[in-house]
Amino acid sequence: MIQFVIKNWYLFFALAAVLVMLVMPNVLQIMYGIAGLAPSQCVLLVNRDSAVVVDVSEPSEFKNAHISGAINVPLNMIGQGTPLLDKHKERPVIVAGRVPHRQLKAAMALRKRGFKTVHLLAGGLGAWEKESLPLERS
Repeated sequence: MIQFVIKNWYLFFALAAVLVMLVMPNVLQIMYGIAGLAPSQCVLLVNRDSAVVVDVSEPSEFKNAHISGAINVPLNMIGQGTPLLDKHKERPVIVAGRVPHRQLKAAMALRKRGFKTVHLLAGGLGAWEKESLPLERS
């Protein structure tokens, strides 16, 4: 067994790398205190607590489809800060988009910038559509 591992070390290294890549987003979410919410939970948060939906899609993607009332702030703009976002620091924020990696990076950047309560739309806009929730199209 040990000889097999030594002969095929690169396979075990690749396995370890894949496992780290699969687990890392969950670890980062926990470290930054970012909860993932199902689409139905997001609707409740918006209606009950006046949560702000921040869509981190690129402008062309945002035009194709977005959650009604969402603020479009592409990922590359999140770290810079915008007055449009900064006025919502005390309100719950839901980060949405088509690409989960983008959503997580944006959520972490918002937490670093002092936003108190940041959530991710679990499954992104694909999950929103799957639950037959409405999207605006420009």
